[in-house]
Amino acid sequence: QAQLVESGGGSVQAGGSLRLSCNAPRNIFSTFSASDMAWYRQPPGKERELVAVSTSDRGVNYGDAVKGRFTISRDNSRKRVYLQMNDLKAEDTAVYYCYQHRQDGQTFWGQGTQVTVSS
Repeated sequence: QAQLVESGGGSVQAGGSLRLSCNAPRNIFSTFSASDMAWYRQPPGKERELVAVSTSDRGVNYGDAVKGRFTISRDNSRKRVYLQMNDLKAEDTAVYYCYQHRQDGQTFWGQGTQVTVSS
């Protein structure tokens, strides 16, 4: 079983919304709650870039391209992190990856989920 499992990707028209979810089924509660969780994305032909971060102490941070449109949240009891994406644009088209940085230094990536925005 994978460490991180993303879901919620798909195709949407510009201006629409999607909600991505990342589940960490192999984590115990304390491991997940003490982790920094993030979403990255990799547009076609480009490098992977940071989208949003949720730290273990409830801090959040966003990449400049998504500020005001995307919201990261987490539910530690369910071992899930979410990315609500509103007002999607064609340039948001990418494979979105969930990322975990555990307190002990281990890091993990999800398998990725495709988001396609048509203009």
